[in-house]
Amino acid sequence: MSETQEFRVERDSLGEMRIPAGAYWGVNTARALENFSISRRQISVYPDFIVAYAQVKQAAARANLEIGVLDQERSWLIDRACQDIIDGKLHEEFVVGVIQGGAGTSTNMNVNEVIANRALELAGREFGDYEFLSPNDHVNRSQSTNDTYPSAVKVALVHATERLIDEFTLLQNAFRVKGSEFKHILKIGRTQLQDAVPMTLGQEFSGFSTTIGEDIQRLRDVLPLLLELNLGATAIGTGITAEASYASAVMRQLRKITGYNDLQTAHDLIEATSDTGVFMSLSSVIKRTAMKLSKICNDLRLLSSGPQAGLGEINLPARQAGSSIMPGKVNPVIPEAVNQVAFVIAGADVTVSMASEAGQLQLNAFEPVMLHTLMQNSAWLRRAARTLRVNCIDGITANEELLASRVSSSVGVVTALTPYIGYSEASKLAKEALNTKSTIADLVVERGLLSREEVTSILSPERLSGIQAVTSAIPIITQAQATALEDSLDRADLRDFS
Repeated sequence: MSETQEFRVERDSLGEMRIPAGAYWGVNTARALENFSISRRQISVYPDFIVAYAQVKQAAARANLEIGVLDQERSWLIDRACQDIIDGKLHEEFVVGVIQGGAGTSTNMNVNEVIANRALELAGREFGDYEFLSPNDHVNRSQSTNDTYPSAVKVALVHATERLIDEFTLLQNAFRVKGSEFKHILKIGRTQLQDAVPMTLGQEFSGFSTTIGEDIQRLRDVLPLLLELNLGATAIGTGITAEASYASAVMRQLRKITGYNDLQTAHDLIEATSDTGVFMSLSSVIKRTAMKLSKICNDLRLLSSGPQAGLGEINLPARQAGSSIMPGKVNPVIPEAVNQVAFVIAGADVTVSMASEAGQLQLNAFEPVMLHTLMQNSAWLRRAARTLRVNCIDGITANEELLASRVSSSVGVVTALTPYIGYSEASKLAKEALNTKSTIADLVVERGLLSREEVTSILSPERLSGIQAVTSAIPIITQAQATALEDSLDRADLRDFS
């Protein structure tokens, strides 16, 4: 800082510190800045969290007024300051690092100090006039870091998860649109990277859409777990320094502020203060979602490989030159970027698990790294999904002629004929087709096994792709035996059984 910069002096139990005169934060934040210059990422990088913390503090101010432990003037000033933060103001004042010791105390005090000094400003008073309105005695009344921090984390994660769901819903629809666009295009399916049986390209993309839909539901399933808070627990869950009526009052106020009507107070506040299982649950769901999306991206890269020596079934939009040495090369950069996001999320899930396990006795000190990890995972996955949709999925095209030629020459279609000619005969035809480069259809007709009309019907796109019922069962008894059996059942009055 420049020697000519103006400062104010603030004091805490450790002594005095000089604070930049215009800073809304104070001495506790200043000490955190000295102690935790590690991540070089301020908590303000997660605006959902800043807004959620301001909502918690606003609810506390209103509840404290309601139960009579905070006067109307101070409650109103704190309320107004919180609303400014909720509206997006002063976010640059939340400067402590995302990685910090103290179970989030530095963050809680950064929030308390910004709210206090903004409230003092609204009252026409000087920053640091804590005799009139204190970060601890007034903004933090009836509270502790240990109940406000995890509550703000959970509310922030609800915000973030809802936005993630919204983005994945758009991605799901993008795949569904492509599924409809490609529904008439027949192709060869593959298992273990070997030719299998026919399907449509539309079915493949519709399957991607279904996968995304399943993950959306799993994200929705975890939301109710995030809505159980330990507000009112204060230090360890006993509610020390808070009136008995505070917990219900602050929860009622927070429901009004956030619009989350299902928010509820945990039935066991001591357990809820030490438990971080919900963060592992959310992390696991986000990892699952990322891994499944990464698998889809693997498929897209493989299906578009080439363009001459690969599968080349689809074309991804060309987004940028792919090589500094090979002219004309274009790489699948968008799916590759999404893959990398998934790799980060997978590793981060381990971080959340270890941080959750490492909690001891009545408090988990490692919630800051859980907050950072979950907020980053949610944000990166949301942005990755949007990037994939806008820069890739919407512009995918199919190489229809190539796909058609592969289906017509594929021995895999013999599977559809197996119920009519038998597995053994079908195996012989498959081998002959590969050796002679003949088509299965021609060989079946040449052998007199089926007529051309029958083969054409059985090998129609609708039947090959399963859109239309493909086969009937292979008879395993003679017709005479079947008739005799039916007559026997009739005589026994067991027609329904047949």
